[in-house]
Amino acid sequence: MKNPALLILLAACGATGPAPGDETPRSPAAAPTRIDALVARMTLDEKLGQLTQLEGAWDAPGGPKIDARYRAMIAEGRVGSFLSVFGADFTRELQTIAVEKSRLGIPLLYAFDVIHGFRTTFPVPLAEASSWDAVAVENAARVAAVEATAAGIHWTFAPMVDVARDARWGRIVEGSGEDPYLGMVMAAARVRGFQGDDLARPDTLLACAKHFAAYGGAEGGRDYNTVDVSERTLRDVYLPPFRAAVDAGVVTLMSGFNDLGGMPASAHGGLLDGVLRREWGFSGFVVSDWESVGQLIPHGLAADRAEAGRLALTAGVDMEMVSKTYIQELPAEVRAGRVPIGVVDRAVRRVLAAKERLGLFDDPYRYSDPAREKADILTAEHRAAARQMARESIVLLGNQGGVLPLAADRIHTLAVIGPLADDRQAALGPWSVPGRAADVISVLAGLREALPRARVLHDAGVSIEGGDARGIARAARLAARADAVILVLGESDAMSGEAKSRADLSLPGRQMELARAVIAANPKTAVVLMNGRPLAIPELASRAPALLETWFLGIETGHAIADVLLGLHNPGGKLPVSFPSATGQEPLYYDHKPTGRPGDPKVVWSSKYIDAPIGPLFPFGHGLSYTRFEYAGLSITPDRAGAADTVAVEFALENSGQRAGVEVAQLYIHDLAASVTRPVLELVGFARVELAPGQIRRVRIEVPVAMLSFHGADMRRAVEPGEVEVMVGASSADLRLRGRLRVTGPKTPVDDRARFSRAATR
Repeated sequence: MKNPALLILLAACGATGPAPGDETPRSPAAAPTRIDALVARMTLDEKLGQLTQLEGAWDAPGGPKIDARYRAMIAEGRVGSFLSVFGADFTRELQTIAVEKSRLGIPLLYAFDVIHGFRTTFPVPLAEASSWDAVAVENAARVAAVEATAAGIHWTFAPMVDVARDARWGRIVEGSGEDPYLGMVMAAARVRGFQGDDLARPDTLLACAKHFAAYGGAEGGRDYNTVDVSERTLRDVYLPPFRAAVDAGVVTLMSGFNDLGGMPASAHGGLLDGVLRREWGFSGFVVSDWESVGQLIPHGLAADRAEAGRLALTAGVDMEMVSKTYIQELPAEVRAGRVPIGVVDRAVRRVLAAKERLGLFDDPYRYSDPAREKADILTAEHRAAARQMARESIVLLGNQGGVLPLAADRIHTLAVIGPLADDRQAALGPWSVPGRAADVISVLAGLREALPRARVLHDAGVSIEGGDARGIARAARLAARADAVILVLGESDAMSGEAKSRADLSLPGRQMELARAVIAANPKTAVVLMNGRPLAIPELASRAPALLETWFLGIETGHAIADVLLGLHNPGGKLPVSFPSATGQEPLYYDHKPTGRPGDPKVVWSSKYIDAPIGPLFPFGHGLSYTRFEYAGLSITPDRAGAADTVAVEFALENSGQRAGVEVAQLYIHDLAASVTRPVLELVGFARVELAPGQIRRVRIEVPVAMLSFHGADMRRAVEPGEVEVMVGASSADLRLRGRLRVTGPKTPVDDRARFSRAATR
């Protein structure tokens, strides 16, 4: 096998070191000189080719395809990466061109949006965050990595770590919700799951934290829109999950589509070179989002494609996705001296270093193994993991009538009603390629399997968005003659995700009319929601005897929902995002700032609405169980602590009900007086505790005082002395225990590194 790049690397023991300013990670061996030797032999077109990512057609008949012109570009060394190309045989075919036909034989890097599983589709990320289970989320990413790499993929464009506080934004479904700390926990877990502990293993994926930065703050909840937040909000709210991903070892980041305070993210040198590289020491590489370099022109920042490419590369975007300004426009810019060759070389080294970390120079075909592709995808073990993750992701919002769990031995006829009850495609959720609807267990199928002796009847009643209400009466008649009803409502998968913003968060179509009729016909109705964002459903919440939020749970949807409905699994999920009472409340989030005139419906001149409540319908952290949990005995040790100390918050948690269950106990703080206003509540820790009926466990959450730091009046991150209220409870609105902590000593600067509390039980 001819591999010029490998021969060059092996022969380069005496090559010179890296160019000044290069932050590429170096292995203890001879890796620096190997990469330098390769860069020294590359032409300018070959260098810019390494910084170019081209698109494949993942949905082409017969499998992924590429444009016929791209094969010639591979042979010419003018492309370094493809996205949306997968399959062991196809990736090997294209890799052969790169390795055997190009002058230097540099292998290609294959990327894909492996967002929540590969063929074994797991719950959408917002649903996984509802589990508050970092171990399970890490395992879900590990399964996705095993399957994706078996299909030839090296790199995933995940995790999305954008904090999202506006449910109108369609991409809220891809992240972990509204809270920076929960977002940090989930970001780190997913990076560990995708990348494993050794990227040299052929079942590990390069992870990509996106979208840098503050994309989730888009004005009006409208995708691709402008973001304008203060530097304090940027650093205290939107950047921490990215820092957690970087500290977890993420190799790549993606720049966002958005304008941030007047500077598009894909040309924002202050973020990419300043914060990311100089402040945080990030040593991987940055890829643009789809055509976001070329989009610097409609943003109004660049006059033409050449200027767009120049601005992006010099700002720190190392690889350009799709728009081709680097390969087409930058040769002339470099030759004219407008782009220093050192900037190009530095970006090339970063990309080559990632390929080397994956072992592609030693074995370019190690990810293109047809035997692995047959053996490691959609296995029984992976489906079992998806089912467990799905069960943990379900949130019991309400159970007023005690309808749930259903008693299987008392059900002779079960009516399963609603437009999503047998919709296998919707259950996959957005960004589920290459998940297949044929692999999905629908809610109807799961209940029929779980209740083999019962008559499980189905009627859609209405469509998701249609105006035809003729099926409502028929569905109500079916409900009236059933022992119990499962009513499955919500959004289609096509209503969430990229470019799927909604101005109205109520149930679409005539589903609420269906709900009124069905619930009136049979009070033993449990409503199952499938959706990719919080919905404004105050009437449904007040009418439904039982209400489950299931999001989009993936291929094991029906099994997981049946497990919860029938009490085979006690729901323990908690909301990672607040549900509004009305769309007009958005953006809505629990950790808002106080005002000088806090909202009070009894006070005219206060911060409130005259036509809606100011609080959420369901608050952040909310989630019920089929059992009850009691909190008692709070202690804070020590109750006076300095910036370098760790405080232990302890309390007793009791399962006072009749069923085993899991409670996610949440720890919040409030800084009572500081140099700048602070949120009314901040999550700083949580513990998932499993308890048998009647069992009491002592929970201990250790919190480094440095976690209480923030950017003060001088815009420096520091721990400030003063009084801090400490609160423990079942949600941000159900706080059972309260105490005080005095932070002592002088104001103490701290850095931005990710810090986490630790939970233990006894």
